[in-house]
Amino acid sequence: MNNDNPNVIFSPLISAIQKVVLYETRQRLYLVGSNNRETRFRLLSIDRVNRNNHLIIEENEREFNSQDIRRFVAGLPSSPKVTSAYGVLGFVRFLEGFYLILVTKRKCCAHIGMHLVYTIKDTVMVRVNEVTSQKPPHPHEDRYKKMFQNIDLRSNFYFSYSYDLTRTLQYNESAPRYVGESVNLDHDEPLPNWNKLTNNVNHANERVDYAFRSSSRKRFVWNAYLLQPMEDIMRKDWLLEVTHGYVSQSSINVFGRHVNVCLIARRSTRFAGTRFLKRGANFQGDVANEVETEQIVSDGQRLCSFTQMRGSIPSHWSQDTSKMVPKPQIQLDICDPYAQTPSRHFERLLFHYGSPLIVLNLVKKRERRKHESIISKELKYSIRYLNQFLPPQHRMKHIHFDMARQSRQSGGNVMEKLAEIAESIVEQTGMFFKARGSDLSFQTGIVRTNCVDCLDRTNSAQFAIGKCALGHQLDRLGFVKSVKLEFDSDCVTMLENLYEEHGDTLALQYGGSQLVHRIKTYRKTALWTSQGSDVMQTLSRYYSNTFSDTEKQHSINLFLGLFRPSASKLSQPLWDLQTDYDMHNNAFGPLTPSNNCKLITDWVRHKVRSCLPYACSDSNKIVKELIRVHSNDLETIDAYSNYHLSFKWTDLSEHIAFEISQLALRYTTFRTNYSPFQRQIQSSSNARQNPSMTGQSSTSSMNSNSSSSSEAEDTSSEEELSASFHEKEANQFEQKTEPVPFKFESILPSMQEVYGCSISTPSKQNMDIYKKYVQMGKLSSGGSHPAVLAVAQRDIEKAKIKRGIMLQPLSDYGTDSYLSVVPPTVDAKSLRIYADYCKIPRNFNTVPKFEEFDVLYHYVQKL
Repeated sequence: MNNDNPNVIFSPLISAIQKVVLYETRQRLYLVGSNNRETRFRLLSIDRVNRNNHLIIEENEREFNSQDIRRFVAGLPSSPKVTSAYGVLGFVRFLEGFYLILVTKRKCCAHIGMHLVYTIKDTVMVRVNEVTSQKPPHPHEDRYKKMFQNIDLRSNFYFSYSYDLTRTLQYNESAPRYVGESVNLDHDEPLPNWNKLTNNVNHANERVDYAFRSSSRKRFVWNAYLLQPMEDIMRKDWLLEVTHGYVSQSSINVFGRHVNVCLIARRSTRFAGTRFLKRGANFQGDVANEVETEQIVSDGQRLCSFTQMRGSIPSHWSQDTSKMVPKPQIQLDICDPYAQTPSRHFERLLFHYGSPLIVLNLVKKRERRKHESIISKELKYSIRYLNQFLPPQHRMKHIHFDMARQSRQSGGNVMEKLAEIAESIVEQTGMFFKARGSDLSFQTGIVRTNCVDCLDRTNSAQFAIGKCALGHQLDRLGFVKSVKLEFDSDCVTMLENLYEEHGDTLALQYGGSQLVHRIKTYRKTALWTSQGSDVMQTLSRYYSNTFSDTEKQHSINLFLGLFRPSASKLSQPLWDLQTDYDMHNNAFGPLTPSNNCKLITDWVRHKVRSCLPYACSDSNKIVKELIRVHSNDLETIDAYSNYHLSFKWTDLSEHIAFEISQLALRYTTFRTNYSPFQRQIQSSSNARQNPSMTGQSSTSSMNSNSSSSSEAEDTSSEEELSASFHEKEANQFEQKTEPVPFKFESILPSMQEVYGCSISTPSKQNMDIYKKYVQMGKLSSGGSHPAVLAVAQRDIEKAKIKRGIMLQPLSDYGTDSYLSVVPPTVDAKSLRIYADYCKIPRNFNTVPKFEEFDVLYHYVQKL
């Protein structure tokens, strides 16, 4: 790639504004931003009495210190209202003036190296423009405000002051190639090759440090519209960009050494919405429910990441929601014989991730009544058509796997089949790895997983791929000998918990409920009581899709700026619009495919094709600013000081940079070893009991369909999936023998070999000495329970302890103490000698007489 020179170090600029204080007066709003140590300050002032309700922001060019800010605050009129915050999310306007949105509470949820990641816990909206006239407020103002606030910024919104969350780790660690706000990769000249650049250094291997400001990927910035009024501000540190999705981190304890596993899910802002209202893709190739999931494993110094994604099938299809049925019929809205919409989607994936592009399609293919197979056939045709115009080594790969059919088959193990597919995927794409003293390795290509909703089946498949990737990541870090990780081990249980929470979060955002079918359902280890929970989640999802999704879609369109309210009489309010089709197809491009001179068959740009199999975006990284720095201790790039906060008192919950998962709490496990990579056997007392008297499994539904149904009649939907398996599998699980205990003596040398000594049982004489030592300790502390026993009882106990203990002082210090000292008695002869010594003249420049030497010599001899 482009960062092979180990002597050239690129560090991201750390935001110089991490704390904000708002001072409200009648005339103005003053925003005082400071760095983490509160030693450098910047000032923004906002006019509140503008009659046209325009937003006028003025930034002071100078940088202030703490004394300047104190004088400024003391000079403010009256007593301004003060609000403390951790960042500015931006400004929004509905019909009557602007509102300022601030982050007032945050929590550290993960760390990537020394970069801290925070989640928003609370925000506040402050009215900017004061109402100066007697004109009544617009009747729609409050309704728009409530609709905007339906987007709960306190849930699953994340930001970082030093790390670009909108980009992958591989992109962030790449070297910059272009600098500027608007760069044209086809015409602009890149930066010189860093491997051949001299950098004006004196020595060949001298270190050179550069600081850069990353150019975020706007697709994953959810407050990009809110930050537009602040784009002209000189200091870009005011712009706090947030992502939406899921971020969590857990830790594996490998015999005392912590290995952090961080899961980051970025939800796209393009064609964003709810389940039935956003299906398929728009004309720009933006698909519904597009989420990029990155799995980062680190042991403190080395970093390893693997990226995958999910998204709806990139075609123009929808489901009619006018009829209140649980499963509306799927229909193709527009015929796309030349696959122009899929080509735009796949070309963007090739640009950002490289090749091979692997499409894991989990949609059903064989059905009695055509439903899911309609879009499955469309996807297969699109890939086959577009592959004609790609080089054979870079063609897309389509993998179809019907999870529902596989699960219903007799003894069908879904996870085993997914594990085989995942192993093939990870071997083809590889993963990103960076460590000091080791060669860099890159992920080339990505796996794109989809079902109909991209929720339940997709999340289970992504877990299977993530589990396989975790094995390869731990193997690359040197913690395991085999890349295959055992189910029910602490390591896999931790990862399963992460992906379960990851799936629940994304399902709530897109579908309105948590996962209906979980990983345990497809593993066939779910308890029979979970069937009731699945039914409740299905009903919750149905209710949300029917009654609340429309209001949620309006809120998303308003928050992202796709709809901008207007007081004009010709414009309709948002809730009166029949459809938002124009918003999502005109906001970022034309309504219909463009008729330019570019050939339809030439659907991959030459720049992208020339970089394959590597990602064009990683090979041609664009940054906003690039600065040469002459010290790596500068506050703007010193990640160590920004991470540790040695100057600040913090409580324990804030100081810990990650939360350790609670593993195996639901079961009492019998451990023969403490390795997190080996399976833990459940105790027989807590083994799962079969609730059915007919021999049915504990995971199967009591009213599930018979397995004798014809394979051709594949009519059950994802919600009707019944997890069932036979007694034979349960008996095999119970009949497994206990593994041989794993002991340290078998792999580690003895203490005698290493230190020349060994632990042995003490002799009787040494034990008697130790018992007397314990009695002396009790005697000095007043007994076993000095605070509980009475005085008489305490004296009795002291007398018992004193038996057999004879303590003799080594010396007699009399009554001397640190308060007073009795001077010792000095005889007359010593006093006379001292008096004679004091009479000797103190002339150190002359040589003393011989008689004086004789007196001093006799005095010293008598000491």
